[in-house]
Amino acid sequence: MFKTILIWVFGALFLLQAIQIDIPEPEAIDPKELIQAPEEIMTMLKTSCYDCHSYETKMPWYGNVAPISWEVRSHIKQGRAWLNFQKWGTYDEEKKQKLYKGIAKSISLSMPIPMYLSLHDEAKLTRAQRNSIRKWAQSYIKDEN
Repeated sequence: MFKTILIWVFGALFLLQAIQIDIPEPEAIDPKELIQAPEEIMTMLKTSCYDCHSYETKMPWYGNVAPISWEVRSHIKQGRAWLNFQKWGTYDEEKKQKLYKGIAKSISLSMPIPMYLSLHDEAKLTRAQRNSIRKWAQSYIKDEN
C-alpha cells in the first residue's frame, strides 16, 4: 500500500515537470536602455533586485522543479512586468517617476521579498544600503507642485 502511494506521488511529480511557465528572454539587450546609477547603487541593485527585475536572472536549481518553479517563474514574470532595469530607457518620464516612487517606498518596506531573502543571503540589504537606494531613487522624484 505505502509503496503504491509512493509510486503515484512520484509519478504525479514527474508528470508535473511537463508543465512549465515560460519566461521570455530578449533577443538582444540595448545598452542605451539600461538604468544608469552610481556604481555603489548598481552593485546593490544587481545583487538584490536583478534576479526578478532584469533579464539577468540566475535561476536556482529549484526554479526548474515543478510545482516550485511555477511560483519562482511567476514572481520573475511579475517583477519584470512591473520594472525591468534593462528596459529603463524605454519607459517614459511618467512611468519612471512612478517607478522611482515605488523603489523608494518598496526598498524600505518589502523588497526583496522575504521568500526570496530566505534562500538568498547575498541579497539581504542592510538598513544603510536600503537608505542609500531610497535616497538615490528620491533624488530623481520631481516635485509635483
